[in-house]
Amino acid sequence: MADQDFRRIRALWPDHLGLARGKVLLPGAAATGHCLATFALGFDREMDAYPGSGLLEGLPDMRAVFDPAAIREGWHPGVGVVVADLEAGGKPLERSARHILKRAIAAHEADGRRPVVGIELEAFLLTPDGEGGFSPVATPGSHVYGSGPLMDPTGVMDAVLDIADRAGIVLESFHSEYDDGQFELTLGKKDALAAADEAFLFKLLAREVAAERGHHLTFIGKPFSDRGGSGLHVNLSLEEGGKNVFGDPDGEGGLSRLAWSAVAGLLHHHRGLAGAVAPTVNSYRRLRPGQMSGYWANWGHDHRGCAVRIPLERGEGSRVEHRLADGACGPHLGVAATLLAARLGIERELEPPPEETGDCLEGSDTEVTVAEDLGRALDDLEADQDLAAAFGEEFVRMHVTVKRREWERFRAHTTDWEKREYIPYL
Repeated sequence: MADQDFRRIRALWPDHLGLARGKVLLPGAAATGHCLATFALGFDREMDAYPGSGLLEGLPDMRAVFDPAAIREGWHPGVGVVVADLEAGGKPLERSARHILKRAIAAHEADGRRPVVGIELEAFLLTPDGEGGFSPVATPGSHVYGSGPLMDPTGVMDAVLDIADRAGIVLESFHSEYDDGQFELTLGKKDALAAADEAFLFKLLAREVAAERGHHLTFIGKPFSDRGGSGLHVNLSLEEGGKNVFGDPDGEGGLSRLAWSAVAGLLHHHRGLAGAVAPTVNSYRRLRPGQMSGYWANWGHDHRGCAVRIPLERGEGSRVEHRLADGACGPHLGVAATLLAARLGIERELEPPPEETGDCLEGSDTEVTVAEDLGRALDDLEADQDLAAAFGEEFVRMHVTVKRREWERFRAHTTDWEKREYIPYL
C-alpha cells in the first residue's frame, strides 16, 4: 500500500439492492464496521424486520474485511478501491451476494472445475429533463452497432471507456444499442469472482463518470415503455485442467453433456431464478414476448430470443449465455445464480428440452415463462426448494421480505398512466 501511495481507500461491497456500499478509509485499515440492518433497507429507505435482520436486536455491526493486497487503483487520483467481504459474528454473512458467489464457485471447484465468466451490460445514458427526472440523450445520428461522436455526442461514454482503462478495467467491446442513448458494454472473461468484482466496480465507475458530467447512466431493465430493455448477460463455461469442458467436437452441437446439463439446470429453475435476478417491479416490463430477453424457458443456437443462447464458438470458446437478468441485479448475484442453477443441472444430469424453433417475437415452442410480475416471481423462488436451498435460507428470507414490500408499495401506488387514462373521463 505504501508503494502505491493511496491517499484514501474505498472499501466497497455489494448489497441486496444491487447498490455499491462501503466506506472511505485511510491507509492501514483492513476491516471496518457497518450496520447489519443495512440488509433490511428498501429503496424507500424504510427497513423490514425479518429474523436475523438486526433491526429489532439493537442494529448490531457487521464487518467489511479485505486483503490489503487486493486494493487496486481506482478512478480518482490517489484513491484505491477494493471489493470487501462481509462478516457477522466472526463468520461470513450468508445473505451477502459475494459470499453466495464464493460458495457457488467452491462447489464447482469441489467437482474439479473452474467457472469462467464473461459479462455483458446494457445501459441508457440520460440527461436531466428540467422537471426532476431524466430523458435519453439526444443522438439523432445513432444506430445499432455504432461508435464515435454520432452515437455519443456528449462524449460521456468515451470518458467512461478512458477512465475504465486507466483504472485497469478493460472492456472487450463497446457499441451503441438498438435505441437512441442505449449502449452495450462487454467485459472480458475471467474467473467468476474476478468477473463479478470487475463488473461491480465498472458499473459504479460508469455511473460516477456520467454523474460528474451532468448525466445519469441507468442499468435498469426497462426505463422507457417505448424503447427496448437492458439486460445483464452472463456467459459461462467450465474449465478442468485448464481446458474448456463445455466443448466436445463429438458431442451434440459440439458441446459436452456437462454443458447440456448446465443448460437444463438453468431452464429447469427458470421461474425461480427470475425471482432473484429480475429483482424489481420494472424487470417484468422487459420480460415480455419480443424483447429478446429471458421471457421463455428455452434455448437456441445463436438465438437472441432465448433465455439461454448458445453462441457459435466451439472448442475453447464454448459457452452458454444466460439472458434472464437485467442490470438491476448486482453482478455477484447474477453470476452466483447462474452457477448455482447450472450446477443443479449438472448434479442431476438433467436433459434440456428440444431446441427453440420459433422466432420468439410473438410465440415460442414452450409455454413455460417467467411470472407476470415481481410478486408471483417471488412465490416461484420460494417454491423452488432446490434453488432456494442453493441460495441459502438467510438470503431467501431477506430477499423475499424486502422485495415483497417493494411489490406491495407498487401495488398501492396510482401510476401516471392511470391518471392520464381515467381522470379525464371518470
